Amino acid sequence: MPATPAPPLVRARGLRQQFGAFTALDDVDFELQDHTIYGLLGRNGAGKTTLMQILTGQTLPSSGRIEVFGTDPYESAAIMQQMCFVADTQRYPDAVCVRHVLSSAELLVPRWDSDYAHHLVERFALPENRRVKKLSRGMTSALGIVVGLASRAPLTVFDEPYLGLDAVARKMFYDELIADYAEHPRTIVLSTHLIDEVADLLEHVLVLDRGRLVLDVDTDTARASAAVAEGPADDVARVVGSHTVLHHESLGNTVRTTFLSGTDGIDETGRPAGVSIHAVSLQDLVVHLHVDPTTESHARTTTASTTQEAPL
Repeated sequence: MPATPAPPLVRARGLRQQFGAFTALDDVDFELQDHTIYGLLGRNGAGKTTLMQILTGQTLPSSGRIEVFGTDPYESAAIMQQMCFVADTQRYPDAVCVRHVLSSAELLVPRWDSDYAHHLVERFALPENRRVKKLSRGMTSALGIVVGLASRAPLTVFDEPYLGLDAVARKMFYDELIADYAEHPRTIVLSTHLIDEVADLLEHVLVLDRGRLVLDVDTDTARASAAVAEGPADDVARVVGSHTVLHHESLGNTVRTTFLSGTDGIDETGRPAGVSIHAVSLQDLVVHLHVDPTTESHARTTTASTTQEAPL
């Protein structure tokens, strides 16, 4: 008999979060599986922080339900023992030094790896005796990265972990994350705006736009789900056909159209010689899935088409 699939690490159904008249999350369903690196993507105000706060048990949704490790995570000490949330707004008492953060984590985090933590401190050149409030913005982010990686928590959530880090330090973070994940698999959620930088790390993407989940697919499927056709307007229109258009621009006598191509790609049989077709980067796809409320909306068309071509 076939093996029974493992239950998801996280299951959310109908999540909705209201702040007065503002809807931060609107009927969001998703699942997170074990041993996977997820990208939580979307513009500022899309609902990412609200979703992470619910996921990590810091707040209750207005309606809907979420289960983490099979139970409600809200203020659950048992669940907190199995997760680590690294927030970009993390604050420490004024007197706390870097070494105090590490020693506290060693006492509080069940899977804490002290040797690995000190390895990371050396890599990021963190001064252990300096007060955290005296650290630069980049060093504060690096300290969060140390805590997140060395925690080895089964569910680790990073919220914009790179703020203030230069390109070299960000590359160090990505290298350490993927190397440690290979040796110690767990579920990692990475919320970031630097999508192109982390695209190769991500195995699955969740894209939020104005509180709604508009994409929930593995990364390869996301990359295959859209394309750009460039060439004379009439020829491009024939290639695009009835596919959902995400973005269209004119460049003199040439047009560029970004469209949802479906997971099977484009049938190039009979493609006009003057039309070129190429893939869309993950970052461009996320940008084009955003709906500007001041312009023509394609939110429901895009969501429906994405659901049809790449099932949620």
